[in-house]
Amino acid sequence: MQTGVVLGAGGVLGAAWTIGALAALQEQRGQDPREAAALVGTSAGSVLAAFLGCGVGVGVLLDHQRGIVNAEAPDLRPDPDTDSGGALPPLPRPGIGSPRGVLSTALRPWRITPMGALSAVLPQGRGSLQPVGALVDAVCPRGAWAGHPRTWVVAMDYDSGRRVVFGRDGAPHAGLRDAVMSSCAIPGWYAPVPIGGRRYVDGGVCSPTSLDLLAPLGLEEVVVLSPMTSFDYDRPTTLAGRMERRFRRLVTARLVGEIRKVTATGARVTVLCPGAEDLAAIGSNLMDPARRTRVLETSLRTSAAALRARRPAPVGS
Repeated sequence: MQTGVVLGAGGVLGAAWTIGALAALQEQRGQDPREAAALVGTSAGSVLAAFLGCGVGVGVLLDHQRGIVNAEAPDLRPDPDTDSGGALPPLPRPGIGSPRGVLSTALRPWRITPMGALSAVLPQGRGSLQPVGALVDAVCPRGAWAGHPRTWVVAMDYDSGRRVVFGRDGAPHAGLRDAVMSSCAIPGWYAPVPIGGRRYVDGGVCSPTSLDLLAPLGLEEVVVLSPMTSFDYDRPTTLAGRMERRFRRLVTARLVGEIRKVTATGARVTVLCPGAEDLAAIGSNLMDPARRTRVLETSLRTSAAALRARRPAPVGS
């Protein structure tokens, strides 16, 4: 069966949740994501797609999250609790982040998502993604690409607002390290990543998953792991928690549209995303490493339960 795997955006906690979901997927369904016909990764999901595309197994990713050293695995030195730089961003640079992006929005507003327009206005981030680059260096030589022939990494051109899919035919040339760093560059938090004379930022600005990229491939099945979206919510009591859930509902609507587009091609779509119990573990800040272990262990359990329940893709939500 020709299967695609989509790994969505979600920060530090989204990565932990996704690794738990990948482990559950492999245990419950015997699916090794390294054997997928296509791997699509966005932001935190791009790091995991890069690992899988370079042949790193789910067990190794799980060990890394748990701090277990595997002598036969790549030397993934950066600590999951520190490689993102912490729970809060450094002070950004003063001024509008991308004046050209603002102009692109004004001239062609129909081509740019609301988040893309907002990212152009936000001040330019100062955070460094070098630790993330070092993770990719451990599995792929600088300047090279993943061994998997269809490993796609999604970013956004900071000045035009266009979605760019590194690794796909016709995309700008980039090494895997730079592509992943660009896909993780949250506007206002991290500095944009220069590639080929252009600047790129987080692909999650365009879509939490970019599932729709797989519609033309004629796949029989697509598995989507999307930590930024939800169809089962908790009831947070804090203002920050309520705001996060409201934002989550907005990006979930985008995912639903993409699910419809892919199922219209005849593909079966399986979606895993955090439920109420996962959201209680996540809290209101997807970049908070203090919650990482709890999120991982919760996902291992809840994702396995969701797969056993065989819930259909929630296209009617």
